[in-house]
Amino acid sequence: MTALYYIAGACVIWTVVASILIARDLQKRGIKVSFLWLRVLILKYLSQYQKITREENGRTGPLFYHYVIPINIALVIVIFFIIRGCLL
Repeated sequence: MTALYYIAGACVIWTVVASILIARDLQKRGIKVSFLWLRVLILKYLSQYQKITREENGRTGPLFYHYVIPINIALVIVIFFIIRGCLL
């Protein structure tokens, strides 16, 4: 069980780093990004990043997946712990 805690924690850290890298990448492309409101606006920035990289390369950029995959893994682990806690 403690391994799941570590995996969830690593996924959260991975997601935070990916969101910062996405914001930095958007800034380099000339899009105004607010780091103060990054937690609130990350979904907007994520969709902008996806749209821009698809227009440039014809496919979604890798940072999109570096955000989406770990956040979903962490979500599944949290749901597992909630269900497990309710059943005990």
